[in-house]
Amino acid sequence: MNPIAWWHARSQAERFDVSFRSSFYVSLLAVPMLIGTSVGVDRGSQAALIATVLAVADMALIMLLMHHGIEHYLGRRERPTVLLLTAGAVTVLGSAAGIAAFPLPDPGHTDSPASLILTALSCTYMVGLAGLHSLWPAMVVAGAGTAASTALAFAQGAETPLGPATALLFLLLVLFGTYRSSLWMLSVVWELDRARTVQANLAVTEERLRFARDMHDVLGRNLSVIALKAELAAQLAKRGREQAVEEMLEVRRIAQDALADVRAVVAGYRSAELGDELAGARSLLASAGIECRVIGDPVDLPPEVQGTLGWVVREGVTNVLRHSDARSCTITLRSDAPGTVTLSMENDGARVPGTIRYGGGLLGLTERVATLHGGLTAGPVPPSGFLLTVTIPLPAAGSTPPAATVSLPPA
Repeated sequence: MNPIAWWHARSQAERFDVSFRSSFYVSLLAVPMLIGTSVGVDRGSQAALIATVLAVADMALIMLLMHHGIEHYLGRRERPTVLLLTAGAVTVLGSAAGIAAFPLPDPGHTDSPASLILTALSCTYMVGLAGLHSLWPAMVVAGAGTAASTALAFAQGAETPLGPATALLFLLLVLFGTYRSSLWMLSVVWELDRARTVQANLAVTEERLRFARDMHDVLGRNLSVIALKAELAAQLAKRGREQAVEEMLEVRRIAQDALADVRAVVAGYRSAELGDELAGARSLLASAGIECRVIGDPVDLPPEVQGTLGWVVREGVTNVLRHSDARSCTITLRSDAPGTVTLSMENDGARVPGTIRYGGGLLGLTERVATLHGGLTAGPVPPSGFLLTVTIPLPAAGSTPPAATVSLPPA
């Protein structure tokens, strides 16, 4: 798999998530190297190798704890209690082994590698605890690490035994706070991503509800009257009354009126005034955090052209919200040649070409544009943009319009 293509196929929230996790995972790689180097300088290669192997095992376990802790913090899985206790036991055993192996300070030094091992293992475990919603495990580890550092300093005859303990406590709290705040930032990014998706879905749902409300208001009364009139006509027909014919004629008239009302509602729903759609696109994209620029003026365009271009804007905005990671979008209305009008929508958040799917939306637009003998093109543009362009001819009276064209990249 191409890593670059995979990266560009991710959303902004997914990219931030990957970068966040990777930075902390990579930082853990320094722990075995730091411990191995420190032990090797004073104790030789064999001791350094053993210490490094133990540190690598602890690092792998903490890395797994970090992964599950992030998922727990984001609400995607339960609290990793078993892994938490296992990593804690390994941290305690590793620290105890380091103290047992290097109980006394090296000649010419005030401490031994045991201090570094205790500090490194305590810090990595504290970072792994940051993903838990509860704070008390971190407080316990901070207290235990400080106490162990103080006892080790006393045992090694340090002149100021509280100095290393204080430094370790400060380091543990800073690491915990830094990682915890970073987790909070990650959760905010995902929350914003979910809000953007919900907002796009709400816009579609609101339009459906509006259409359903209009249909109910138009058809509700007429259908109720038709039902009553039909029942009355049936009763009159059973009694042989001539008024039954008049009532049925009235039912037909009301049904015809209802049909005309439905057509009016549907025509209103299908029409999309270009000026209103451009204003709505700017407002909707801005509310989703996408900068929108509109260049050009839709005046002096025939109503049918404005309606078709309005649908282009509506569908284009929907695609930007649902299928891109755009930060900006530019809508341009221009006349490239006499008797033609071109509308283009370009955004900077396209996915890689292999992930683009051309569904019913763009295909429906090509049908609308084709009725006016226009052309539609859509596809990615370097480096990470997507361009939708519609050109519609405005022929003079009596001239023959050109054939419709459609140009879409392969799905």
